[in-house]
Amino acid sequence: MAEQYAGLSRELCASAARIGYADLPGEVTDRLKLFLIDTFGVIRGASDAPGLHALNRRLSGWERGGSASMLLADHRLSPPSAALANGAAAHALDFDDQHDPARVHTNCVMLPALLATAEDIGAVDGERFLAALAVGAELHARLGLACTNSLGWGWHPTMVLGSLAGSIAAGRLLGLAGEAMENALGMAFHQASGSAQSMRDGVLSKRLGAGFAARAAVLGAFLAADGLTGTRRTLEGSAGLISLYERDTFDLAQLMDGLGTQWRILDYSLKPWPCCRATHTVIGLGLQLRAEGVRPEQIDAVEIGLGEYNWIAVGAPYQPERKEVVHAQFSANYTFARALCDGRIDFDSFLPAALDAPAVAAITSRCTCIADARIAPPAIHPAHVRVTLKNGEVRELYSATMKGSPAAPMMRDEVTEKYRACLRNGLPASRPDAGDSMLAVIDRLEQSRDTGRDLINAFPR
Repeated sequence: MAEQYAGLSRELCASAARIGYADLPGEVTDRLKLFLIDTFGVIRGASDAPGLHALNRRLSGWERGGSASMLLADHRLSPPSAALANGAAAHALDFDDQHDPARVHTNCVMLPALLATAEDIGAVDGERFLAALAVGAELHARLGLACTNSLGWGWHPTMVLGSLAGSIAAGRLLGLAGEAMENALGMAFHQASGSAQSMRDGVLSKRLGAGFAARAAVLGAFLAADGLTGTRRTLEGSAGLISLYERDTFDLAQLMDGLGTQWRILDYSLKPWPCCRATHTVIGLGLQLRAEGVRPEQIDAVEIGLGEYNWIAVGAPYQPERKEVVHAQFSANYTFARALCDGRIDFDSFLPAALDAPAVAAITSRCTCIADARIAPPAIHPAHVRVTLKNGEVRELYSATMKGSPAAPMMRDEVTEKYRACLRNGLPASRPDAGDSMLAVIDRLEQSRDTGRDLINAFPR
């Protein structure tokens, strides 16, 4: 097993270092710009997300006058701390992009890490920034696909694998190559952690994971630039990622085949609803039932069938008395009931006052979520719903398509409308044209001579 992966960490770093802006197809750069629009929007929309004010107060109280910006507060921090704050904000609504098969949220890690790095360096041009973002997003997806059971082993792949991919992306901005890039990867790995238990318990530490990964990536890259050494057999060592974290369950071809020519970036999904991706097919089926005329008062029982991994993530019984936002965001029962009751899912669906609404609680009490043997355990898209009405009629629905995925993508106008909805949530008194300058900067990002400065100045406030 060890011989199969000998030299893998070095090969990965060298391959990533060879990818430049000229290697990016137009469809890849277009996708990266959609990522930026989407991520800056969800950060702005998270202004009042539970936990963020406390985090930002703590970081602001500890640090003053750093070289990087906290987006949701008028305060500057060290680059690692800014990456933590902005990464937590990007992930706080669970509204950020995801590579569905790889089970990783990416730009909540990559954008905060690269933005903080670019601000510290200064004068990072747009082509350099986009190339680094492409490398980070591509490696994050490929690591998620290669680590075939990461979530099943109990890891949060966004965090563990994001630390590694983000360190290489940040290293690209810092001009690292050879052993220095290997040190950045190793230094990030030495910090890498992230249990899926926070997801399963529905607690606020889950949304901090992206920030922790961005912080580890930035710190690892800068320390490597300063000459500190990190692990060299980061992936392949006896206590490396493959053996220690993934228990030798690893698909090498998913990581390395076609790297730099075949782009997994094109397979990312953007979210139409601010909750766990594993609930989205169920939401679609709830909305379908609503559109077909089914109403909450008609329902006697609901059975929701998911693949085993989705069921582990979102299949627990819903407890309305908890009134916890993350618990609702990670509940197939709640999101199905909310979609059926309201005919929509939006920011208001996850306000604390909405979480124990009697009509929704009544439906969730009649819902049972199962690990459906008809669905492959790791499959994220499929879901069955069986609804028994009080008159004895049984309605069965199935879908294997999630809105926002490559099979049903969000178009540019839909992403822009989501961006504006996020601004209305985060800046309720803003002008109708608030955010236009950010869209303009992103559209012409290749022309920027100082990407960090231009993106920070354009962020809607």
